[in-house]
Amino acid sequence: MTATPPKTGLSTICTDGLDESRAEDRYRDILEFLPDPVFVGNPDSTVTYLNPAFEKTFGWSLNDLEGRRIPFVPDSELAATRAGVKKLFTENVLHDYETRRLTRDGRILDVLVDGAVFFDSRGGLVGQVVTLRDITARKRAEETNQMLVRIASALYRFPQLESMIEYITGQVQELVRVAGAMVILVDERTQEFYIPVASYADNRIGSRMKGIRFPVDKGVAGHVYRTGEPMIVHDTTKSAHFYDQVDRDAVYRHRNMLDVPMHLQDRVIGVLCAVNKQEGRFDQGDVDLLGAVANLVALPIENARINEELKRSYENVRSLNRAKEQVIHHLAHELKTPLSVLSASLEILVKRLPDGYDRLVDRGMERMQRNLRRLLDMQYEIADMLRDKNYSAHGMLSFLLAASSDMLTALIESAPLGSKSPEVIQMTIDREFGRADDPCAEVVLNRMVAVCLENLKPSFLHRRVRLKTRLEPVDPVLIPIEVMEKIVEGLVKNAIENTPDQGRLTVMVKNGDAGPVFTVKDSGVGITAEKQRLIFNHYFATGDSMTYASRRPYDFNAGGRGFDLLRITIFAERYGFETRMRSRRCRFIPSDSDVCPGAIDRCAHCRSPADCDASGGTTMTILFRRSAGRGEGQTMDCVQI
Repeated sequence: MTATPPKTGLSTICTDGLDESRAEDRYRDILEFLPDPVFVGNPDSTVTYLNPAFEKTFGWSLNDLEGRRIPFVPDSELAATRAGVKKLFTENVLHDYETRRLTRDGRILDVLVDGAVFFDSRGGLVGQVVTLRDITARKRAEETNQMLVRIASALYRFPQLESMIEYITGQVQELVRVAGAMVILVDERTQEFYIPVASYADNRIGSRMKGIRFPVDKGVAGHVYRTGEPMIVHDTTKSAHFYDQVDRDAVYRHRNMLDVPMHLQDRVIGVLCAVNKQEGRFDQGDVDLLGAVANLVALPIENARINEELKRSYENVRSLNRAKEQVIHHLAHELKTPLSVLSASLEILVKRLPDGYDRLVDRGMERMQRNLRRLLDMQYEIADMLRDKNYSAHGMLSFLLAASSDMLTALIESAPLGSKSPEVIQMTIDREFGRADDPCAEVVLNRMVAVCLENLKPSFLHRRVRLKTRLEPVDPVLIPIEVMEKIVEGLVKNAIENTPDQGRLTVMVKNGDAGPVFTVKDSGVGITAEKQRLIFNHYFATGDSMTYASRRPYDFNAGGRGFDLLRITIFAERYGFETRMRSRRCRFIPSDSDVCPGAIDRCAHCRSPADCDASGGTTMTILFRRSAGRGEGQTMDCVQI
């Protein structure tokens, strides 16, 4: 491994009266004993001698490099190294020159260089001797401590989760010298990883990485999450743990990475990840550094995440309270009618009954008192509804209809056909909401929807709406024909009433995983997030309840999505299908107080229908189960249409 130092004039500085051979032996013993790497070179920096410490630190032996230059200068240090060599040969010495050097296996070390040139007895330049002290551990510890202090001192300034993570990943990116860094958090509800923020040298990559989700059992992050241990991947193409779907989603190639777990007491809340080392390879020093950062920031990140959840919950409560106020105002308005009926019934009863007919008076008064009690009970039911978000829509509406039935009975009984009024009222209720014992039919949706649309078209001919249909053949569903007609009419009507003229309406029928799917998609104004949470759960209209009377059905903004969708919710409970809604409020009118002009050609923001189509809209989806045919014990009569 070792070799005799070159026989040069340098030996004369160690002779002290000794002959040249003994001086060279002493010189060799000194160099081989030194714990720091030393190389002796010619004026052109080619190697004449390397001590054992050099081979131990950098990996090259004298046999590897004798007569050659050492290939250990990183590209980033080339200019500074040329300046350092120039200084050495100008001033003959170089002290405490800090730089970075590569090892044979690709690692980068921080080193402190001391050097000197030496001459022969005639004063001619013979060569150079250079020592390189490895200060990587010391410098890394200093930088780590400084960074940890800097991060700890700065975290309080970032109450928002995203801004906090952006700061942390930026610090990691700079210190570990990587192209990108990210925090990957665990969504325990969905059992997915998600990336709130990612810092990359190319900001476009960071934007594409943000928001990416993938299963917690996938990727290097999944392995680190399961084991609780850090993991280095030097080449992602050779790793069995690497999950390339993230690369495809981000349109980016991760070549290497280091993932460390973020521990919080007895659980792992996520993974701190550094990717694409810019120089050299990830090593244990990087693991220690990233691990220290992860331990420091895990609790603040979790606190920030909990804080944001609490804020969202608070906003939800505020939204619900605002919506409850609207419900109360709406119901207060609607209760005026039954109160008026009761008052009118009492007047009619007093006027038409003969004097002294105490029996009839008693019956009328009893009815009035019963309904007044029901109104009081209704107030309690409304209070329960506002306290309990899972209140049954069918139960509430049934109560209201029962009360309305008695009120209407009181009014109609004063007319000549009063004896038939209960039946008339029941027929009206059954017509609007169907009967639980209505016979079902095997309905083929694509055929029925096509027929319904043709029947409905005359009702909205006055509207300039672009109607598109995609009605694919589907399996039949078991549902009463009249109910299905009301579902189609309700969704189409509400979509048209919320879509401006020249807007687009798409009606689709297709087979889904569990059964047929009926979808009505509009490019209308959309529904704010606050109201979306309530539309299928309560008697709640998205518009002003007072405006409907001034407009006819299918007019723009005629009333919107209250009663019809509540009726569909009742049908869903009764017949076992699922309702879904996805809505995006038009970005030009983001709040409920903003007004759409009702036609694209009158909109100040949209130059074409395509602009309106892209600005907002609502998709209502009904998911049915396939009809199983007449099963064992089935008694209802079914027909197919």
